[in-house]
This record gives sequence, structure tokens and C-alpha cells, in this order.
Amino acid sequence: MKSVNKPIKKIDSMQLVTGQPVYTEDIAPSNCLVVKLLRSPHANAIIKSINTDIAKKVSGIEAVYTYKDIPEDARRFTLAGQTYPEPSPYDRLLLDKHVRYVGDVVAIVAGADEKCVNKALKLIKVEYEVLEPVLDFHKALDNKILVHPEDNWESLCPVGADNKRNLCAHEVCENGNVEEVLKSCDIIIDRVYHTRANQQTMMETFRTFCTIDTYGRLNVVSSTQIVFHCRRIIANALGIPKSKIRVSKPRIGGGFGAKQSSVSEIYPAFVTWKTKKPSMLIFSRNESMTASSPRHEMEMHVRLGAMNDGTIRAIDLYTLSNTGAYGEHGPTTVGLSGHKSIPLYGKCEAFKFSYDVVYTNVMSAGAYRGYGATQGLFAVESAVNELAHKFSMDPFDLRKKNIIHEGDVMPAYYNEANTSCALDRCLDRVRQMSNWDNKYPYKKISGTKIRSMGMGMAMQGSGISGVDVGSATIKLGDEGIYNLIIGAADMGTGCDTILAQIACEVLDCPLEQISVSGADTDNSPYDSGSYASSTTFVTGKAVELCAIELRERICKVGAKLLNCKENETEFNGNAVVCTADNSSVSLEDIATSSMCGNDIALEVTRSNTSPTSPPPFMVGAAEIETDIETGETLVVNYYAAVDCGTPINPNLARVQAEGGILQGIGMVLTENITYDSKGKLFENSLMQYKIPTRMDIGKISVEFESSYEKRGPFGAKSIGEVVINTPLPAVTDALFNATGHRFTTLPVTPEQIAMNMDKNK
Repeated sequence: MKSVNKPIKKIDSMQLVTGQPVYTEDIAPSNCLVVKLLRSPHANAIIKSINTDIAKKVSGIEAVYTYKDIPEDARRFTLAGQTYPEPSPYDRLLLDKHVRYVGDVVAIVAGADEKCVNKALKLIKVEYEVLEPVLDFHKALDNKILVHPEDNWESLCPVGADNKRNLCAHEVCENGNVEEVLKSCDIIIDRVYHTRANQQTMMETFRTFCTIDTYGRLNVVSSTQIVFHCRRIIANALGIPKSKIRVSKPRIGGGFGAKQSSVSEIYPAFVTWKTKKPSMLIFSRNESMTASSPRHEMEMHVRLGAMNDGTIRAIDLYTLSNTGAYGEHGPTTVGLSGHKSIPLYGKCEAFKFSYDVVYTNVMSAGAYRGYGATQGLFAVESAVNELAHKFSMDPFDLRKKNIIHEGDVMPAYYNEANTSCALDRCLDRVRQMSNWDNKYPYKKISGTKIRSMGMGMAMQGSGISGVDVGSATIKLGDEGIYNLIIGAADMGTGCDTILAQIACEVLDCPLEQISVSGADTDNSPYDSGSYASSTTFVTGKAVELCAIELRERICKVGAKLLNCKENETEFNGNAVVCTADNSSVSLEDIATSSMCGNDIALEVTRSNTSPTSPPPFMVGAAEIETDIETGETLVVNYYAAVDCGTPINPNLARVQAEGGILQGIGMVLTENITYDSKGKLFENSLMQYKIPTRMDIGKISVEFESSYEKRGPFGAKSIGEVVINTPLPAVTDALFNATGHRFTTLPVTPEQIAMNMDKNK
């Protein structure tokens, strides 16, 4: 391979390090109306009256919109970036008389500058009928207080939703008789685990600007992962055809799933469509923390049955998920908590996975890297670690005895076959990397400090099987330069580089010969978007197929120019050669000739979907240092081995893994979302919400144990999400080995550690 599996630097790396990239705000017209949102101070309330007269009189104010400006018969919609028909319920209006969490939108204000808009916001007078909120998700189901009592609430897909029960989704799936198998097990681990919501905290907050183009169409430029889904969401919110809307993305300053929901787009879109003037909305950091789309809070009840020899025979998992005030991604995230954790244990004779997703009057949750698998793997892997302790068995040995292997069918993973798997080698690699046998379980290094070890493993997916569509267009320019046009969204992940490498491998050219552009609903071929770990596997395969066909067309034009048969030609990246007489014509000459007297288009578009979602696998081990007096805990070393198939770019894959591991460590030790008794969020800035920095951890070591996935481009699977999942069980097991206490609720704070410290350690 010349390009694939090579540590090629990102195509935009020099731009990034020299401060040249431009983002949404940088390219917005200078005359954009400033758009800001008036938000509810109450968790559950009905707007009795709203007076905007004085606000409208402020100099520079263009418009003030309230629920009165929305048609009474308007259809509800969802902000979730999902393929139609969306599993998430249609439960939103652009502006609603009923506000459902502290931060819900009450009014839209648009004006000439920030000063006048801020003044107008303070002059809007609102009278509320304050209602009792549902804040505890344990009490939401069948509560007399309904978050969505309205009759025009819709669920387009049969996900078990019922708004009259505060139920966003419900399902039970099983294989075998769990109860009967559990009865015959020697030991049962029965635990409840709780993970609170988490913020994505991407560097660039939500932001969008809109204009009206020459043809009267609404042009939306936004920091989004989902240009095509975003177009549909805006069309639904405004009640206009999708043909009247164009959505494009510039460079994105991070997303991590937050921008898989159209959090900001509908409001400036509404302003511009109404006024026909450019407008822009930029979320403050406070708004991005209090009115966005964080990870779902979940509680998982695990029952795990095993025999005395360590064979795991049955797993029963019930997940309760808190979707908040609206149902974005609620029905889909919860499924991964079971379907991406239970299948790891291939010797399991029976499983049962059930869940409820409930509405509450807190900020609605959304997509975040790991997408529910993170929560479920914390629960199941922690239970397995506890099982290993009960047996006085090494947790690596216990897993080697029970793991899924290549070729096995996975009943808990939609009965898919495990077509590529190096999980056993990942276990061996991490054990060796970490010097596990000499460090586990713990060592005292001073009078007050303990070094301890813990581990966990994980799986994820590669796109949504049978749903996600990836597409690519490649065309040969008249100077022999290729243009790769995609609908996927590079948000710092390096997918522009990775997709270009795949094309280069087929077209036998250097990376400099390919220019990448996208995503734009007018110019890009349809792509579901960059989420669900789909880009490399799904869109990457489309790029490979596209390049193969273009290569064939280049040979066809070359044969015509050389007066030989097509099957007598070869393409070496620079020229088409006739094997019969060794004559040749350069790629540049082929490109030039295509402009005159030619009927063979040197442009190809291919789409790709996959009936399966081959899982990547990962094993991680945490080495932590805990102060028994203060509870302060530092991750000194983190060791990881990843099976992502063939890493298209090992450097970018490693960076993905390191970033995901750091986020997982933050989820375990520092990141927390809490509310007061009235539903107001405490952690509303980065002063209160503590994300880990590079200074807060020691060394992260990542290696690859590659399998080969035949359905992926050059054997590749995904890597974007699996990498966040192992720190949760690994760090908490290390904490158990340090303290003697099982921590089942995240995050684990220094106070909790100090209070539960086994002083005999």
C-alpha cells in the first residue's frame, strides 16, 4: 500500500498550526442581524402573556418573535440528525407556549448589533403560569405531571413511545431464558450503576448564519455534522419545502456528537426567512452548557450469572435513560447500552436487555461520542470486574475465557456475525504493555499514596447497519488534478485526509493531487453525515468504489486516444499504457482531451450502505495514583490496544484514541451535571464543569492490533467512538483496588474517595 495505513500528515495541518483556518463566524456577511434568544427561567410553565411592544421600539431592533408567530396548527418536529423517518419523536415547535426546562426558548430577538438586542431582551415582559416539574427521572414514568401533554405529539417509528406516560421509548429483547439460567449459576452479581449527563464541550460553540440567495432560497451556513438532515429539520421547523433550503458547513471546531442535533440552526433560519435579511446566531459558552444536547443520564441494573470456573452464562440489563424535555436521540442512544456491551461475552447462554427512556423537565439530551455504549459498558464491565474479584481471578483471564471470537454469531448484536475481531490479541497486548502481572492489583508507594490497576474492554459499531448512506464524487480536472466531493463532515477528526488517502490508494497518486470539498446539500452527493462511527467505514467504501470506477473510465478514454482495446490498457497513476505496444498517454493529456469531442464523463458518484456494522474492539488498562488522605486521584498511565481493522492513517487513529481516552477519564473523575430543586443547572461554565486537560493525566499509550474487515475500505472499521468507553470501568476498578470500595455512580469525586477509603490499604 502506498497511501493506506501510512501516517500521512493531515491535509490541513499547516493551515491549523499557522492560524489560517476560517470558521462559520469568519465568513459571515458583515451586515448580519444579530440573533439572540430569550430563555425560560422555569423548568415547567405555560406562557400566560408576553409583551414585546417596548422591546420592538429599541433602536436597531429588526424583529421580535414569540409563539404567536408560529401557526397554531404547525406540525411538531425533532432536532435529531437522523435518517427519515426519525426514531426520535416529533415533539418540538420552533416557539411554544409551553416551556419545558430552564433555558427553553421563549422569544427570538434580531437586531443590528449585540447592544440593542441585549437591551431588547431585558424589555420583554412575560407572565408565566408556573407548573410543578418532573426532575427525578426515577419518578417520571406514569407520573401525573406530563412533560408533553399535547395531542399533536408524534412518534414516526414504533419505538414504544407514549407521551401520556412520559415515555420516549421502551423495548425488551432477549435470547434464551435468563431467569432459568440465573437459577443454575454459582454466583450472581447484582448491581445498579448510575452515570450522570456529560457535556461535549467542543471548542467552537453552536453557531449559524443565514442569507437569501439570488434565487430567493434560504442559504444556511452552520457548524454542523449533518448538512442533509439539517436541511430537513429546518424545512420541518419553518414549514417550507427542502428545495427552498441549502445547507453547507465550513470548518468545524469540534462536535463530538453535539452537532448531530440542529441546536442553533432553526432560529436564524426563521429570522432570515421572515425578514429576507442575513442573520447570525452564536451560542455563548453558558448557552452551550445550559441549552444544548449533553450525554443522556442513565441508570443500569445489571444481573450477571456465572459458574465457579469463571464461565459467564447469563446477563440481564435494564437501562433507564433520561432524555430530558425533548426526545432527541433518546430512542437510539439507549439501545447501544445493551447491544454494545452484552455481545462481548460470547459464551453467554442467555441474555435479556430492556429499557425505558423517560421525559423530564431538564435540558434535553442528545448524541455524544459513545452514544449510550459508554454508559452500558461501564455497567457491564464493572460487573465483570467485580465477578473476577469474587473468584480471586485475574480480570484478563476471566475475559479471555468468555470473549467473543471472530466467526461467532452475536445474538445481542442483532444476530450479526463477528466478521473481524482481534479482541483476544488486544487483551494480550495491553497486559504486556502495562506490565500488568507485576503491578496488579496495587502497591503502596508512600505513607499516603497507592498505585493501583484496573481494566475494561469495549466494542462499538461502524455506522448504523442497513440505514447509513455514504457517498462520494470524484472528478478529474483538466490539469490532471482530482476533486473529491463529500457529504461527510470533518470536525477535526481528519476524515478529509483519510478519505483522500483511500482515493489516492486506488488512483495511485500523491495526496497533493486530490482536493477535498464538502459538505453542501447543493453540491455534495447525499451522505447521512458524520456520526455513529460511519465516515471511514461507510463513506470510505463509497470513495474506494468511486475511485475504482473513475480509474476504469480513465483507461477507457486512454484506450480511445491510443487506438487500442480497453482490456489492453493499464493505468499507473501518471499515464494510461497500452500493453500491446507500450505506447502511453499522460493523465494530463487525458484530462485535456476530455474537453473536446468526448462522450465519456471523467466524473463518478458512488453511494454505499452496509447491511452490517462490524464492531471495532478495544482493551484498556488504567494505572492510577490515589492519595488516601485527600482522595485526589491521578491517572498516571493509560494503556490501550485497539482493533479498528486496518488503520487508514495510524497517526490520526492514535490521536482519536488518545482524545477519547481523555474524555472518558473526565467522565469518571471530574465531569458532572447537577440541578437545583427548581431545575436550574449548576455547572453553567467551564469554571464549574471540569474537563481534564493534558496536565491532569500522565501518559496515554495506544497500540493497534489489526483485524481485516472485508466490507470496509482496505479492511478498515471505525475508531471514533470505541475509544471513549474503556476508561470508565478501568479507572473505577483501579479505584476499588486502591480503596476497597465499589464506586457505582459517576463521577467519582475526591471527597467520595476519601470518605470510602479502606484505611487498611
